[in-house]
Amino acid sequence: MDMSEDSATTGPGRLMAAEIAEQPAVWERLLGIEGRARIHDAADLLAKRPPRFVLLVARGTSDHAALYAKYVVEILHGLPAGLVSPSTMTAYRARPDLREVLVIAVSQSGGSPDLVTTMEVARARGALTLAVTNNASSPLAQSADVHLDVLAGPELAVAATKSYTAQLLALSLLLERLRGGDGGAAAALPELAVQVLAKDDQVAAAAQRYRFAQRLVTTGRGYSYPTAREAALKLMETSYLSAQAFSGADLLHGPLAMIDPQVPVLAVMAAGAGGDAMRAVVPRLREVRADVFCVGSAEHVTQFQHGVTLPDGVREDLSPLLEILPFQQLALHLAVARGEDPDAPRGLRKVTETL
Repeated sequence: MDMSEDSATTGPGRLMAAEIAEQPAVWERLLGIEGRARIHDAADLLAKRPPRFVLLVARGTSDHAALYAKYVVEILHGLPAGLVSPSTMTAYRARPDLREVLVIAVSQSGGSPDLVTTMEVARARGALTLAVTNNASSPLAQSADVHLDVLAGPELAVAATKSYTAQLLALSLLLERLRGGDGGAAAALPELAVQVLAKDDQVAAAAQRYRFAQRLVTTGRGYSYPTAREAALKLMETSYLSAQAFSGADLLHGPLAMIDPQVPVLAVMAAGAGGDAMRAVVPRLREVRADVFCVGSAEHVTQFQHGVTLPDGVREDLSPLLEILPFQQLALHLAVARGEDPDAPRGLRKVTETL
């Protein structure tokens, strides 16, 4: 790595590095007695009004956690789910009939006015509302029928890392509880995260490889598609390069034409149906001689020259918690290699107040 131990603790990116490293401990809190009690309490309240439809609303990084929850709801609960466009209720003042609908808002800060307004309208129009935040005293938490604290603790770097994976885990545990599960499959995640984070040197080497890239593409399918989107956002907001995320299916429907050896492709191919669905993308990437960095199962990663292998035996719906870790590290190392400070990206603030 370019960063010495001193610079890692005092130089650019030190906050982001610390918060990336803190994630196993955050997950332990959610999996511990207090975290599980909060999740069980929230699930018990939601179970009193079973929905016929689930809507999710979020912005930025939290939008990718909401997208992940959409996959969980549709695949594991068998319920239709959708993502809300807040402007329909704020700018356009739409007032849809939301009876028998569960509306879930996801936000690190809980301070975005458009999300608060959306929740207030949803509640007034008959929805059961749940806020998932990292701030129990936030306006969003106060506006909902039920609040779930992700217990990530203060997040000081502008780029969200630990709050994102805490959202994923909290949503996963809550939704599993609602279908009668005990969350036991998640118990091994903190130790597995330590193993993935220990591959930091591999990621730092990749950052040097892509140091001068001006644009890149991220791709994945199924549960891994939110990971691809979050990876692209992290790279854009920390390294100021153009990063576009596509599902593997959409990549083949046109965007593949822009791929060449100068446009790196970051592929997420975990074990399971999503990774298997990406198989059709691999020969097409080879045809255009794409430079691919893959995060996923050994079976998939070994198809490429560069990548990080994830631990075996992780249930596919839990894999996104581990998948994103190397991409967070890549965003950190790439930003520092390019002379930037990912703790305080130019022009960005921790809380963005959209209306």
